[in-house]
Amino acid sequence: MRLVQKIRLTSYQLKWIAIITMVIDHTGAVLFPECMLMREIGRVSFPIFCFLLVEGFFHTHDLYQYMIRLGTFAVISEIPYDLAFRETILEFTHQNVFFTLLLGVLMMYVLQMAGEWPTKVVEVLLVMWAAVCLKTDYSFKGILLILVFYLFRQNKRLKLAGGILWNFLWKGNLQKYGAIAMFPIALYNGERGKGIKYFFYIFYPMHLFLLFLMKRLIG
Repeated sequence: MRLVQKIRLTSYQLKWIAIITMVIDHTGAVLFPECMLMREIGRVSFPIFCFLLVEGFFHTHDLYQYMIRLGTFAVISEIPYDLAFRETILEFTHQNVFFTLLLGVLMMYVLQMAGEWPTKVVEVLLVMWAAVCLKTDYSFKGILLILVFYLFRQNKRLKLAGGILWNFLWKGNLQKYGAIAMFPIALYNGERGKGIKYFFYIFYPMHLFLLFLMKRLIG
């Protein structure tokens, strides 16, 4: 117990956990679809990215640049995403995770700007509807997880409980493994750590394109 209490993770370290589990997940999905262990490990990634998105929202010095950056790389990443998972240049039945994250930031922004709670509820529902219409990764449920981390940011127990519960809202047994992400999130110390501000933005489309090339070479 004392060892666990001494272990604390910065956002930099959490980001690496999310990146590594994401790569394992995508490698499994693209190259080894029969290996469910890789997909199970990969469920850890998205909840951590959502958590870091909320923290980034509160710590960014320029919210508009934050949204522009997410939007720009959402567009840039779509072709590599479709090549890796659909083997076509553009396919509009499922969009990459940057679109989900962008809508999440937009939701938090309107929550801060909106007045009464009825207005806030309507605006959250509109963002969720947009996620469904755009067919973003994790759809409206992804927005819901971001909302959980946003609303309970100052209440660690409710934040972790909500995060665990979210992972069991899905049909099937795969997403439940995402509840494991609450363990590293619980160890967050509120510090940024080393900066890799643009690394993930660049890495995301690059690793998808590399997976596409590897699949073509192997298959």
